Amino acid sequence: MGQRNNTQVSSFILRGLTDSAGIRLALFTLFLLIYLITMLGNAGMILIIRLDLQLHTPMYFFLSHLSFLDLSYSTVITPKTLENLLTSAKSISQMNCFTQMYFFVFLGATECFLLSSMAYDRYVAICNPLHYPIVMSLRRCCFLILGSYLIGFLDSFVNVLCISRLHFCESSVIQHFFCDTSPILALSCTDTHDIEIMIFTVTGITLMVSLITISVSYMFILSTVLKTTSTSGKQKAFSTCGSHLLGVTIFYGTMIFTYLKPSKSYSLGKDQVASVFYTIVIPMLNPFIYSLRNKEVKNALCRVTRKIEGSRQLK
Repeated sequence: MGQRNNTQVSSFILRGLTDSAGIRLALFTLFLLIYLITMLGNAGMILIIRLDLQLHTPMYFFLSHLSFLDLSYSTVITPKTLENLLTSAKSISQMNCFTQMYFFVFLGATECFLLSSMAYDRYVAICNPLHYPIVMSLRRCCFLILGSYLIGFLDSFVNVLCISRLHFCESSVIQHFFCDTSPILALSCTDTHDIEIMIFTVTGITLMVSLITISVSYMFILSTVLKTTSTSGKQKAFSTCGSHLLGVTIFYGTMIFTYLKPSKSYSLGKDQVASVFYTIVIPMLNPFIYSLRNKEVKNALCRVTRKIEGSRQLK
């Protein structure tokens, strides 16, 4: 055990996405553009929701937190990825690696339950509209938000606590572009079986509970919509839920593909493509998914723009 501790590595090397200098430069340009769009899109969404009083409803309250999570989520991963694409030295200290992993898991798990809260909000709005203001009170919304963050904190705490108990004494090269659970488990020189089961169980419960909540909510929504005789009512319900359902499908599809499998089946190529999608691309897509298909957001943007132009003219 003493010898193992003496050879314990203090830093890792992130292998990255490719060794080709030309491809790395192209990826740097693409990821930088995506990151800037992500920052502008999500910060703009938060700003519009805060400035327009007509968007001060539970649905947009949740949406503003989703934008905050996406903005934070991308910031945890993308800047370090951009740095590694430009430099030959791709080292990251063990402390920074575990910190990145902690916030990555924390924000990812929080987003799972935030999406569940948004599905519950849509269920109440469509299936029980008369009691919607009472059921989805500010207190209830804050409770759901705090609960999502708390579950995210607990998930990430268990994950990083398990990983920090491992020893890394043979190789320090992480076969990934950021500090993710599966490649770090594969890197450890100690037996990871029990830890793998623990992480797999926690991740599985998080994904399945949130996904079941979303599925049950949409089953009731679909049942209610099908009973509606009004065509305009059906269209309004589908337009209200369509954006959220599209975002959920993309997010959960890539997450389940990546994480609900043993770490030994980790594939450098396929898993990296999926990881790029949910860490870099999805945070950019969400503002467009929730705004381009939403007339209320478009109208709010017009109102905020007119308000700003009016205040400038008065000056």
